[in-house]
Amino acid sequence: MTTTAQKTAVRAVGTAHVRVEGRDKVTGAARYAGDVPFTGLGYGWLVLSTVARGRIRDIASAPVLEMPGVLAVLDHRGAPRLNTDYAGLMGIRPDPTCAVFQNDTVPHLGWPVALVVAETPEQAREAAEALVVDYEVLPHDIEFHGDHPDSYPADGHMPGVTDKGDLEAELAASAAVVDEEYTTPEEHHHPMEPHAATARWEDGRLEVVDSNQGATWVVGELANLFSLDPASVRVRSEHVGGGFGSKGVRAHQVAAVMAATILDRPVRVALTRPQMFALAGHRSPTVQRVRLGADADGRLRALDHRSVSRTGTIYEFVESSAGVARTMYDADAHHTENRVVRLDVPSPTFMRAPGEAPGSFALETALDELAEKCGIDPIELRLRNEPDKGPVSGLPFAGRNLRACFEEGAGRFGWGRRDPRPRVRRDGRWLLGTGTAAASFQAGAAPSTAAITAEADGRFTVRISAADIGTGARTALTLVAADALDAAPDQVTVRIGDSDFGPAMIAGGSMGTRSWSLAITAAATTLREHLVPGTVIPAEGITVRSDTTAQIAALTNMERHSYGAQFAEVAVDPATGEVRVRRMLGVFAAGRIVNPLTARGQFTGGMIWGISMALHEEAVRDPAFGGPVGADLANYHVATHADVPRVEADWVDDTDPDDPVGIKGIGEVGIVGAAAAVANAVWHATGVRQRHLPIRPDRVLTAAGDDA
Repeated sequence: MTTTAQKTAVRAVGTAHVRVEGRDKVTGAARYAGDVPFTGLGYGWLVLSTVARGRIRDIASAPVLEMPGVLAVLDHRGAPRLNTDYAGLMGIRPDPTCAVFQNDTVPHLGWPVALVVAETPEQAREAAEALVVDYEVLPHDIEFHGDHPDSYPADGHMPGVTDKGDLEAELAASAAVVDEEYTTPEEHHHPMEPHAATARWEDGRLEVVDSNQGATWVVGELANLFSLDPASVRVRSEHVGGGFGSKGVRAHQVAAVMAATILDRPVRVALTRPQMFALAGHRSPTVQRVRLGADADGRLRALDHRSVSRTGTIYEFVESSAGVARTMYDADAHHTENRVVRLDVPSPTFMRAPGEAPGSFALETALDELAEKCGIDPIELRLRNEPDKGPVSGLPFAGRNLRACFEEGAGRFGWGRRDPRPRVRRDGRWLLGTGTAAASFQAGAAPSTAAITAEADGRFTVRISAADIGTGARTALTLVAADALDAAPDQVTVRIGDSDFGPAMIAGGSMGTRSWSLAITAAATTLREHLVPGTVIPAEGITVRSDTTAQIAALTNMERHSYGAQFAEVAVDPATGEVRVRRMLGVFAAGRIVNPLTARGQFTGGMIWGISMALHEEAVRDPAFGGPVGADLANYHVATHADVPRVEADWVDDTDPDDPVGIKGIGEVGIVGAAAAVANAVWHATGVRQRHLPIRPDRVLTAAGDDA
């Protein structure tokens, strides 16, 4: 084919577009990790510890090996040795919780102690349940509280402690002070698709078909663990049924590779829903103390946010809840601190808006309490404390349109008609109230590579190791590529989820689409330079490749964030303590919105999770046996359709002329502030503060006392 001058296509970015893979998903043609067929496939079933701490004395594998269809039993006595002494990838430290079957230690209930492999999943499960493991039981400690004597400050994905000014002096000189404790419970991210991986060796190369949030990430970790050349490892993850931070490198992938190596045949290991409560990570519970001091006009003189979270004994993960205070509001004196305590529990991990989601509940509830004490409207109080630069970093903001979010949201929500007095509105037996909160989440980017081929038939094929975990990233990248190539979206095919396409950012930290779009735009720019009129395109096409490492390094160091204003109206039954969210509105400033259709789903999905966080989600561990009570979705309550009558999301213009792509992350900002908006609305309805999540009926009744 010979190229000719192209007519400028209608811009695709900013227009609503259905998911390009939508038909495949609703018809069942899209195959997830557990669906892909393999010849000679063996099935692995993990055996998890039944004690909270101890050592393995013996594993009675001989009788199990005689059971029908059983191919192998892997445990610490004969499993391949792993290399755990290496630096992490993409700034993520290696997680030793995936280094299974290396010793006889049991660090928590649900730790993998063996893998049974059989010809069918039914045979594997029966054999795994028949396997007898003898333990030396040791005392365990899972009791978490804010003043635990063994807590210590720790750096997670942000510094553990920051300080500015004389905090105590500013608090003493303040006209209004808030000093309260807020708590959030253990929470679990359970995507609809459970974790699954299939490993096989072919021609000396390891291939893993997996459900993950970054094929490149998984390649690097597996290569390091098994001491392999990364070029000899391929990971494919074309369709992913949700992740929320849980789908990184986990025990089941490692176990599948071990079994495939020993048996020299493909082996699939999938997690059950109860197993995910132990092996997929979770959000740590937090205890947060917030102290605010303000002058008579509501301007902050002191901001003190301290958070304690829980981590496991073999891997330190910090739920950096105090970090949200470092960018949201300024004060003359500023102190934030993230502490952790090691307990005999599974290690937590990243969960949608790690740090910001629980941290915003504490900080935004405290701001509401301060507004009440100062007699200032909650929105006005927040706007009076808008910083002109990073309160801790001192860096300039690359746009900060929080004010526009509040102004637009207040008008649409009817905030101006709100009576500020609590417990004055009724609808029959229901007390009604409204609340608000601010939201923010970082808008970062990481180096990525992409390849684009101009095909001989006039189409374009984009190859990038991106991951669409249900967010609509594949469709968004199609629109970005179409505009960058000056083509129509139906002329572009985007292939993702294959590590052979080269290194790319994971789907995490609200950085995926932004990072991948930079790489695709760079490749498209180079390709268009090749496609001058008259260029002959050979049968194999013309391919160019981009690498944004230098481009990312050259970005000006600034505070880059998405922002939002959350609004909620609730109804509370004072006789039963029942809380119902009647409506929610979120207005966001999140850069260029690539696809309004899927973007709105991302925003409202986060807000609905905020409702779930505020009213329902709570994993409770039994101190006697160390595990969660009712480890399934029947007992772990989440919001359902009946809990969400009306949730709306919209956005304001948010441009940054200095940004090369203009896209900010939207996957996480929707949940930030949502729980606080609900909690603040409950106070407005009842006149009683709810500082502990979830806001259960018993907590409403206990807090209200005789006044309820």
